[in-house]
Amino acid sequence: MSDKAVTYISYLKVDELLELQKPLSDGEHDEMLFIIIHQTYELWFKQMLHEVAALQRALEAGETHRSLALLGRVRTIMKTCVGQIDILETMTPLQFNSFRGRLSSSSGFQSAQFREFEAVLGRRDYAGADASKKSGMGMAEHLIEGSPARASVEAAMARPALWDSMLVYLAGRGHAVPKALLERDVTAPYEANEELQEVLLRVHHEDPDAAAVCERLVDLDEGLQEWRYRHVKMVERTIGQKVGTGGSSGVGYLASTLFRPVFPDLWAIRSRF
Repeated sequence: MSDKAVTYISYLKVDELLELQKPLSDGEHDEMLFIIIHQTYELWFKQMLHEVAALQRALEAGETHRSLALLGRVRTIMKTCVGQIDILETMTPLQFNSFRGRLSSSSGFQSAQFREFEAVLGRRDYAGADASKKSGMGMAEHLIEGSPARASVEAAMARPALWDSMLVYLAGRGHAVPKALLERDVTAPYEANEELQEVLLRVHHEDPDAAAVCERLVDLDEGLQEWRYRHVKMVERTIGQKVGTGGSSGVGYLASTLFRPVFPDLWAIRSRF
C-alpha cells in the first residue's frame, strides 16, 4: 500500500490536466477558450459513451429502472453540451478568425468520440462499394487509417446499436418484436418498420414501464437534434458559409444532418396516439 495520501490534485490529475492547453497563436486571448471548450466536449463524449455502454447492458438484462436512470443522465449531459455553445458564442467572428488559420487541417469532423457516439446510437454511413463497408469508411474516413480512434468507430459500427438493445428489451418483456429485426444485420442502417410501430403502440397502451423507456429514448433523440441545430447555428454565426476547417463543407454539411431521427419508429407513432 502506498504511503502517499490521495489528494484532490493527485486523484484528478489536475497538474497534468492544466498542462494540456497549448495555444498555437501568439497571445490571442480567445484561443484558450476555444481549446478548453472543445477539450471539455471530448470529456463529455467519453462519459456519454461510458453511460450508453452501461445502458445497452441494462436494457438487454431487462433492467427498466437502471435504464431510465442512465437515459436521464445522458440527456442531462447533452443539455450541458448544448449549454456550452452559449459560452462559445461569446467569441465573435473576428476573435475566432484571429487564430483560425493556426488550426490548419484540424476539424471537428475528426472527433472520433462523437463519431463513435453516433455509431453507438445507430448511424451507419459508408462510402463506396461493399468493400469499404468492412473498413467503416464514411463515418471514419476523416480519421487516420489504422489508428486506435478509427478502430473504435469501426468497432462501434460492427456491433449492435442502442436501438438493437431496446428491441431485445421489448422482446424480453413479451412484446412481439419482428424476428427479422432481432436477427438483422447490425452493420446496416436501420430502417423504420411499420410492423414494429404497431408493437410500440401496444407498448404505450399496455406496458407503462416500457413506454417510459421509449419516451426517454425520444428525449435522447430530441436532445441530439437540439445539439445539431445549436451547433450548425453557432458555426454559421461564426464563419457564415465559408469552408470549414480541415476543408469540410462547414455549415452545408452540418445542416444536412438536421432532423434525422435516431429512432424513427418512435417518432412515426406520434400522430397515432
